[in-house]
Amino acid sequence: MRIKKSKILAELRWRLAELRWRLAALPNRSSQLRWRMSGLSGCLADLRWHLGELRWRLLAKQHPRLSRLGSRMAELPWRIFDHGRPLVIGGFAGVSILGGVAATAVVVPEDPVDMQTVLEKLAVTPSALPPPDLPFVYDDNIGPGDTIQSVFQRLGITDPEALALFKNDKTVSRALRQLRNGRSLTAIVGPSGRLLSLRLPLAPDGVYLDVSRDAPGQPFRISQPPEVALETGIEMRNGVIKYSLFAATEAVGLPDSIATQLTDLFGAEIDFHADLRPGDTFSVIYETFYDKGISARTGRIIAAEFINRGRRHAIFRHTAPDGRSDYYTSSGQSLRSTFLRSPLEFTKVTSGFGRRLHPVFGGWRNHQGVDFGAPSGTPVRATSGGEVSFVGHQGGYGNIVILKHKGNVSTAYAHLSAFAPGLRVGNTVEQGETIARVGATGRVSGPHLHYEFRIDNVAQNPMTVALPAPAPLTGKELARFRENARLLHRHLALLGYRIAANDEIVAKH
Repeated sequence: MRIKKSKILAELRWRLAELRWRLAALPNRSSQLRWRMSGLSGCLADLRWHLGELRWRLLAKQHPRLSRLGSRMAELPWRIFDHGRPLVIGGFAGVSILGGVAATAVVVPEDPVDMQTVLEKLAVTPSALPPPDLPFVYDDNIGPGDTIQSVFQRLGITDPEALALFKNDKTVSRALRQLRNGRSLTAIVGPSGRLLSLRLPLAPDGVYLDVSRDAPGQPFRISQPPEVALETGIEMRNGVIKYSLFAATEAVGLPDSIATQLTDLFGAEIDFHADLRPGDTFSVIYETFYDKGISARTGRIIAAEFINRGRRHAIFRHTAPDGRSDYYTSSGQSLRSTFLRSPLEFTKVTSGFGRRLHPVFGGWRNHQGVDFGAPSGTPVRATSGGEVSFVGHQGGYGNIVILKHKGNVSTAYAHLSAFAPGLRVGNTVEQGETIARVGATGRVSGPHLHYEFRIDNVAQNPMTVALPAPAPLTGKELARFRENARLLHRHLALLGYRIAANDEIVAKH
């Protein structure tokens, strides 16, 4: 690019003449006009600056020596000041002998701007503080191993009168013995830590015991309100194993009772002590029962998925037309064994099947069952689903429950201290359901459970007898199960995991 020298010099003379004219005209105008013109001149000067800089850079590429000269000329306008006038030359740069020119003039007004701080008063309506004696309401869940002392400590209750009542009153003590892990209680506590009201859940769903008083120091009232119908809700949780299963379930808020069911259902497929790896995942859909919007207790698992070492295991609960529920794999194979080997969750065999020295009568006699040692009050589970055929006292057996199962099989549970509330002849029970509690009734030397397994009313060794294999679903029942399982697949997919329809699931035997 070539720019004629004469053209550039002409433009330079014109811009200098324009600048002198503007400076000469400023003293004759009012301060307001000078202030507004300074803004306009600033905008024009900014435009001239960029045009001049562009021309100067283009020339500098062709004439490197002019670059150093132009830089020194650009500093010249900053050293020029008018004598005594309130005028500051803001910028005069980008000038070279063969380049463009840009100038900025900033005019300081003679009259300073009147600045004033304004504080606006806003109408503020003070809100009333709650009274200092307002009580606190707590909704809490019973945890494993909880006692009334541990519950009081967790809720911040310091009330010797209430503790004495729970210790000495028979009705309240009986209610405390019915507390179970996962059930909820509601407490109202005064600011001083004195108990005003406590609602304890009893064994049957929807039955509560209320212990209340109007103010600290007054006597407590004990009442049992009418039975409340609980509402059933569905909850979903999913988690990732980092250290252990129970650490992961606690991190996502999965109740302990549901975590225990999870290990029971997948226990035959996964060794939770040795097989778990970081990154394994689980997804669970389960029941929760609510009392007026407050969680009262958890129910049973509806569907669950566990991915262990990249292999997917899934189970679904299915209810048969006769009302019995069981768990199945995606292919319709029953997940459970038909019978549990032991009716107690944690126990040891104290006396085996066959001839033995009788602990009460002495001498050698045939022992028709197996004795499991356990403290009095330990829950006794039904080893398989069936119908209650006998509940009551029977000679040397003491308190006994007899269940009738399919295939001419029956089981007996003897020396019991108590039966499950509401257990009657003709009732249907499910596998794992608590039907009674360990005791020392009948001809015994101490608390334990006597368990018999009978085929055609003939006692068999429960520990070695060949248990019948579970029957898979077939025909219309299989089609109905697959339709329900397909819906549960979608719910599990909402948790972020998808169950493939053709995954191979190993049935639990």
